[in-house]
Amino acid sequence: MFGDNLQAILVILGFVVLGGAILFAKLRNKQSPAEERRTEEATRRNYHEQSAEDRARTP
Repeated sequence: MFGDNLQAILVILGFVVLGGAILFAKLRNKQSPAEERRTEEATRRNYHEQSAEDRARTP
């Protein structure tokens, strides 16, 4: 009887801890607008360079 209650408490506690960890990670992982622009520009530059290399290799 006590084992069933303990298991239910641990499942609920695990759910709460997991939710807290996900919330903490989401709140800490935000980028500023400047960082986001810099990331997007670097991504576009990498895609452009890769496309140029692919065109140069194509016979």
